[in-house]
Amino acid sequence: MESVALVKHYGDLDETLKKAISLLGSFGEIKSPVIIKPNLCTSVDETGVATTNVKLVEALIKLVLKEDKNLSIRIVESDSGSKFVDEAFEKLGYKSLMERLGNLGFDVSLINLSRSPCVKIKFDGFYFKNPELPKVLTEPKYFISVAVAKTHRLTLVTGVLKNLFGLLPRKDQTFYHPNINDVIIDLNRLIRPDLCIVDAIVGLEGVIHGRPRRVNTIIAGKKPVSVDATMARIMGFKPERIRHLVGAERYDLGKLYPKIVGESLKSATVKFKPPDHIEPTALID
Repeated sequence: MESVALVKHYGDLDETLKKAISLLGSFGEIKSPVIIKPNLCTSVDETGVATTNVKLVEALIKLVLKEDKNLSIRIVESDSGSKFVDEAFEKLGYKSLMERLGNLGFDVSLINLSRSPCVKIKFDGFYFKNPELPKVLTEPKYFISVAVAKTHRLTLVTGVLKNLFGLLPRKDQTFYHPNINDVIIDLNRLIRPDLCIVDAIVGLEGVIHGRPRRVNTIIAGKKPVSVDATMARIMGFKPERIRHLVGAERYDLGKLYPKIVGESLKSATVKFKPPDHIEPTALID
């Protein structure tokens, strides 16, 4: 049965991630390039927890390179209305990480998807019909989505599924907001992450601004719906009331109620305040 690992974090990111991957069995079959998509929604993270912690990505890369030191690592993100990604890469420590690992002889680079060549993909989705996507995303790869546990006024939660929204190369990504749930489902059908990690060490009630909530947990799995549904339950929300989770479950992207390994769901639960317009039926009693 599909499994999601819950691991309590006690200060050592390397050990926390190592345990999470061990609980899943392994990374599975890794191939180059390994594409890592962090959540970089801003270049000025005033809360300190709105973006994926570069130290978590560094710990992840170290584990990947232990599997094969010759793997190519690509960290990807697009420009958006709230940031220019090249600036975000620098201010949030990703450029420094790339340079440090490069100096050690590893093949690690940053890719601004908004400046990458695109190719047309044959696809008939809910929203996208034969879309153009950055070429690097359409080629054989091992794809890892690394998100932060947060609430969102349009989707209730934002995790590994919503994280793929940042793959869209156009800067004015709010263009897609009226159809955001269909867009999220289509993107995950197109890309299909091989590994999904949610940093719930400290989550956020909000996307860029809001109230930090300490959960001290890493959530990991192979299927994005399973991981995000588990994240939603930890945050106090019913996954069956979250539209993009329900829609994505139909496409072999995971289950709303997967098997939990590691810590218990109850021990990890920290109820988040939902956006003001969310109906009480979406909340776990």
